[in-house]
Amino acid sequence: MGPAAASGTATTGSRDPLARDAPRLLPLTALPEGLGVLRAEAAAEGFRFVERLVAAGAAGFGGPGELLLGAFLGDELVAIGGLNRDPYVGDPGTARLRHLYVRPGFRRRGIASAIVQQLLGEAGENVRLVRLRTDTAAGAAFYRRHGFTPVRDAQATHVLPLQRPR
Repeated sequence: MGPAAASGTATTGSRDPLARDAPRLLPLTALPEGLGVLRAEAAAEGFRFVERLVAAGAAGFGGPGELLLGAFLGDELVAIGGLNRDPYVGDPGTARLRHLYVRPGFRRRGIASAIVQQLLGEAGENVRLVRLRTDTAAGAAFYRRHGFTPVRDAQATHVLPLQRPR
């Protein structure tokens, strides 16, 4: 299923809104056909979380405040990322940012930042804390630039408290 099968409204994910090659960020209700290339590139880099996403499918992102996004250039899937309830804690106000991956040839274009910003912006109003786990220094630096702080936790490396207007 290509981007046309995704539901929702597309947004640009580039730092330069006038860029011709700005990706469209689309909510995914099912894993797209183009996931094969992204999956292979992630595996070649030693990232196993895309395989876990394929095994679980997009169904784990269907609840309130949960979202799986694909970034498309034309019909080509170049990045993916999601936000759902954190399965490692019992607090419904805690979400987990997961499966964020940008194909190597499309990095340094603001795509990952656009995905994170949209996911955090669309987190349900009851989400007070977002947690994640990364095992690379580059990932840790990326998340720190987005306001996440490092934590010592068996299931998370970074957290971000969300401030919601009352």
